[in-house]
Amino acid sequence: MASPQAEAIKEQFRALRDAIDPNGPPPTLEEMRASMEPFGQIATVPEGVTWEAVDAGGVPAIWAIPADGATDRVILYVHGGGYVIGSAKIYERFTGHLANAVGCRVLNVDYRLAPEHPHPAPVDDAVTAYRWLLDRGVRPEHIAVSGDSAGGGLTVATLLRVRDDGLPRPAAGVPLSPWVDLEGTGDSMTTKADVDLLVGLEGLTQMAAMFLGEHGDPKDPYAAPLHADLHDLPPLLIQVGEDETLLDDSRRLAEKAELAGVDVTLEVFPEMQHVFQVCCGAMPEATEAVARIAAWLRPRLGL
Repeated sequence: MASPQAEAIKEQFRALRDAIDPNGPPPTLEEMRASMEPFGQIATVPEGVTWEAVDAGGVPAIWAIPADGATDRVILYVHGGGYVIGSAKIYERFTGHLANAVGCRVLNVDYRLAPEHPHPAPVDDAVTAYRWLLDRGVRPEHIAVSGDSAGGGLTVATLLRVRDDGLPRPAAGVPLSPWVDLEGTGDSMTTKADVDLLVGLEGLTQMAAMFLGEHGDPKDPYAAPLHADLHDLPPLLIQVGEDETLLDDSRRLAEKAELAGVDVTLEVFPEMQHVFQVCCGAMPEATEAVARIAAWLRPRLGL
């Protein structure tokens, strides 16, 4: 059974959803972006973390630096928001919790957003940030790539581009509730529509159109990694909530990765909403999920 804290947060999400007038005008891009800002305030402020803005090879990013954490291990993090909304700033608290749990710095990448910068701008920026880490002397086996929702899909796309560009392979990937099918063909898109309070097919379709631009292909593997050849990817830990419309994106990604010979672990958290991990510190299920990421990731980073 979900914790009282989880139920309270779900009620907040439900109230936000119910406040939207289905017959009213669609929100503007500015309103869409502003609507995500409160999500950055759900997690508690992590103790002992400092944040530092940095230029990662021309891509803006924010370091989350834990007290006494390893300086030669890095998690490259790409935020969620459908490639249209969200920012590194919104994810400061969450990446601080992640840095504390794993015991290393997190490079929180502020990649370019659509529709101003459609595909492949986000994956270009993420790979640029990865190259920047390598150029600064961070060993590839000491780097993990992680992200949530669109950032979960971008995590896999980044690993694909790193492989295809002939760059050295990072230690691991941790996609959280990854969006890897831009056409919304998973059964959970309908079977979970009544319980998912945050993500629906209509909104995803709108964001996919903005992300792909006029001539984008929804089956492009760097945009929709469900259609990619996943061979030779590093180990993957995929986490997803049971009450998500994107549940089948995670399931199908895990199945396809396993068939390709990838070491993959799929964790489905009962009764959890989309990207519930961002509630770390404010909800026990989120704190546990981040602890599980750390337990899985630390030995793969040599910590």
